[in-house]
Amino acid sequence: MRPLSLRVHFVVGAAFWTFGLFGLSIVLWHIALGQREPPQTFFWFVHHAHAFALLCLACIVAGAVQIRRGWRSVGQIRARLAAVHAVHGRRLEGVYPSEIQPLVADLNQLLDQRDLMVDQSRATAGDLAHGLKTPLAVITQEAERARRDGHTELASVLFEQVGRMRRQVDAHLARSRVDLSKHRIVTPIAASDAVAGVVRTLSQLYAERGLTFAVHVDPALHVLVAREDLDELIGNLLDNACKWARTRCSITVRPAGARVDVIVEDDGRGISAELRSRVLARGVRADEAVPGTGLGLSIVRDLTEAYGGKVVLDESPLGGLRASIDVPGE
Repeated sequence: MRPLSLRVHFVVGAAFWTFGLFGLSIVLWHIALGQREPPQTFFWFVHHAHAFALLCLACIVAGAVQIRRGWRSVGQIRARLAAVHAVHGRRLEGVYPSEIQPLVADLNQLLDQRDLMVDQSRATAGDLAHGLKTPLAVITQEAERARRDGHTELASVLFEQVGRMRRQVDAHLARSRVDLSKHRIVTPIAASDAVAGVVRTLSQLYAERGLTFAVHVDPALHVLVAREDLDELIGNLLDNACKWARTRCSITVRPAGARVDVIVEDDGRGISAELRSRVLARGVRADEAVPGTGLGLSIVRDLTEAYGGKVVLDESPLGGLRASIDVPGE
C-alpha cells in the first residue's frame, strides 16, 4: 500500500495546527479578559475554556504528528542511503510518497550504474593481473637462461626490471582492490573460516621453520568484510608475523562493540617505535634482507581504512610486533 502523499500530510497537519492555534488564542484572549468561558455564539459545543484549550492542544499535537509522518519518508531515504554507503545494501528499498518516489528511482538507477562500473573495474583489474603474469614469467625464464649462459650482466638487468614491473603491478592492483572494496556489497562471514584457511596455508609455507600458531577465534563471531578482503588482511598480517617470528605467532579475533578486533603477534625482534609509523607507508620495508615488496602493511592499512578502521602497531607481550586492526562486526 502506497503511503499518503506529502501534500496530504502537510495539508492535514496545517489544518490541525490552524484550528488548534486559533482556538487556543481565543481561549487565552478571553482568559486574559477575565472571562472563564469562550463566547457561546462561536463555541456552543464547549462548556469550559479549559476543556476547549486541551482540545486545541491536541489538535496542535496531531498536526505535528502529521507533518512528522510526512518528513519520515525523507529520513528513511537518508537512513537507507547510509546503509548503502556502509555496504549493507545495494538499492533503496521500500515504498515512498508520490513526490519522493521519482527521486528514489533516480537514485536506484545511479546505484545500478555504480555497481556496473565497479564490476567492470574489477574485471579489468583481474584481466590486467592475468595478462601481465605470463609475459613477466617468460621474461624471468629468459633471464634465468641468460644467467646460465654466462650473461650475468644482462640477467641482472632483466631481473631488476622484472622486479620493478611486478612491484608496480602489485601496487596498482592493490590500489584498485582497495577502491573496489569501498563499494563492495558484503554479507556476514565467519571470521574463524578465514583464519583457519590462512593459518593452514602459512603453516605449509613455513613448515621448514617449525613455527607454531596460537589461534583464538570465537566460531560464532561474524564480520562484515568481503571474504577476499578478509583473507588479504589476515594473510598479510600473519605472513608478516611469520617472516619475523622466531618460533611462534598468535592471532586473536575478538568483538569490540559494533566492530571486531583482529590482533596478530609474533615473538621476533619487533620494530622500533620510530619505524612503526614508517612501515605502514607504501613500499617501505623494515629489513631489505627479508623477501617482499613492502606493500603488505600498506595494503592492510588501505583496506582497513576502506572499512572504517585503522591499523595499530605496538610491542607484543611475546617480544615481537603486535599488529591490530578493527573491521565491522555483524
